[in-house]
Parts: sequence; C-alpha cells; structure tokens
Amino acid sequence: MTPTADSSIRLVIVTDAWKPQVNGVVTTLGKTCDTAENLGHQVHVINPSECKTIPCPTYPELRLALGAGKHVKKQIAEFQPTHIHIATEGPLGQAARRYCVKNKLAFTTSYHTQFPEYIRERFPIPLSLSYSFFRRFHNKATCTMVGTPHQQKILEDRGFKNIALWTRGVDTDIFKPKNKDYLNYPRPIWVYVGRVAVEKNIEAFLPLDLPGTKVVIGDGPATDELRKKYPDVKFAGYKFGEQLASYIASGDVFIFPSLTDTFGVVMLEAMACGLPVAAFPVTGPRDVVRNGTTGILNQDLKTAALEALKLDPQNCINQALEYTWEQATLQFINNLTLAKTI
Repeated sequence: MTPTADSSIRLVIVTDAWKPQVNGVVTTLGKTCDTAENLGHQVHVINPSECKTIPCPTYPELRLALGAGKHVKKQIAEFQPTHIHIATEGPLGQAARRYCVKNKLAFTTSYHTQFPEYIRERFPIPLSLSYSFFRRFHNKATCTMVGTPHQQKILEDRGFKNIALWTRGVDTDIFKPKNKDYLNYPRPIWVYVGRVAVEKNIEAFLPLDLPGTKVVIGDGPATDELRKKYPDVKFAGYKFGEQLASYIASGDVFIFPSLTDTFGVVMLEAMACGLPVAAFPVTGPRDVVRNGTTGILNQDLKTAALEALKLDPQNCINQALEYTWEQATLQFINNLTLAKTI
C-alpha cells in the first residue's frame, strides 16, 4: 500500500541510539525509516551524530549528546513535522520530551529495552525506583509502543498507560538458508549474536556442556575476559550484512540467553536462516518463538539447545517469512495516528 500525498506524514524520530552502533534498536529504527520513506513518508532522524558527545558509562558504544536541548529544538523547528516519535530515554529523548510538553505537542514513544532490569545487573538500584523514572517519561506520550504482548502486560502492571503493539520484521533477501560449509567447525554449531556484555546474560550459554562448537558473533566490554575464560569458544567479532547471514546460516541452533530484551530481532534473522532458537521462557522469546516448533523455551538452556537441534528448520523459515518490515512499519505508522496531528 502506497499512501497518497494527502495521507503522507512528516515524521521526526528522536533517538540516542543510531548508526554506526550495532544493536536491535538501531536495526529496527533504520529499517522503519527506510520502509516509511519507501511508502511515501518524509522522515528525519534526530540522533547524536551532529552533537558533541561523551561515551555512556558501561556502554561506550552509545554516545550521549551534549547540548541536546538546543539541538532538538532547532531540528524540530526546521523540519516542521506532523508527528514526533521519541525512541529512547537518553539526553536527546529527554530533551525532545521536554520540548513537546512545554509546547503542548503530541508525541509517541517506544520501549525497546527492559532498562530497569539492565540497570539492576550493574548497580543496586531497586526496580521500583527505575520503573518510576521510566513510567513518568513515557506516560506523557499519546502512546508507548512495545514489541510483544508480554512486554505490554509488564508495563501495564507497572502503571504505564496507552500501550500499543509494534512488531518487527526481517530482511529475508539477506537472511536465508545458505551453504552450511561456510564455517568449518565441529558440529553441531551453536550460534550467539549480540553484544558481549553482562546484561545479555551470555554466561548462561558459554559454560554449557554441549557437543560441537560455540560461536559468538559480536563484541562488547566483556569480550577479552570471556575469550580468556572460554578458550574453546570461537569469538568472531562483529559481522554485517551478507557475512553475518552466512555466519548464522552455517550454524545449527541459535542461542538467545538474554533475560532483558523486549523482542530480539536476531531471533527472526536466525529463523530466516533456518536455525531454531534455544532461549529462556521470558519476554521476547515467549512471543517470538513457537515453542516446540521454531524453538525451545526452557529454564534449562542446555536442555533447550539439545531439544532445538531436533526441530525442522523449514518451520523456522516459514515463520520468519510472516514478519516483514513493511507490515511492521505500517503498524508503527498506524500507532502514530493515535496522536493528534501537530
């Protein structure tokens, strides 16, 4: 469906997470912007690239914008959007929220990461305190978009209002079955893709007594330590595009140990390559994985991995084909219409 000129929108997306960072938030926002423009909409992304920045503590890949208030005000005034979407809660997101509230402009937000749980992994801050901060941030929005029904319920139980679903997609032109001989390691090959850091719960996977080879694709602050601690694991570093897809497609089972992701786009990418998923029965996997068909969810990750090895890869491919970025973007745009036109 291509919108008419009358139905097209001018959208500002404000995000503290943007290219060249590599994570699910950046992938989602990048694909959404590209798809929205292909559908006839005009999109402008306010991101840290044009600001002076400092590295985020414990997450140096994320750059925090300085002078965010002036930058956001100037960008919005120049672009004159019909809709504003605030994707993150960092300095740019905070500045955009203040600007919208002050000027009585409607805006939407999205909740991409279970940050209260993420923060608790690193600092002894009570969940109730963190959730209070994020609840105040998002409850000024006309709607807050989340990836799954389970995440919606979690936030509603915490007092968040006006929650709307916004699913994700997968690029099946890139992520698809490929030559299994791309990686010449003993099988089965167990693949992890993501940031190598404590909040991803990766050490629930690395010490497991599994046959074959464990492959970690990605990088992060824990890489050097874990490389020494688990010398038999193959740490491949960051991979992108076709090379990333080739690495994933060479595997046999995709391991997703995270307890804090709200969706997990990489699970769809792995399924599209024909890999069943082994994960914990938590938010994200519970909505993405069809337990017993496209993956196994179990509190015992080793059991999940070994059982997932028995599943039919074609079922995984079939499910992934149901998730398109056009479908996800149309859902996102429909959610924007819940906000009053500025």
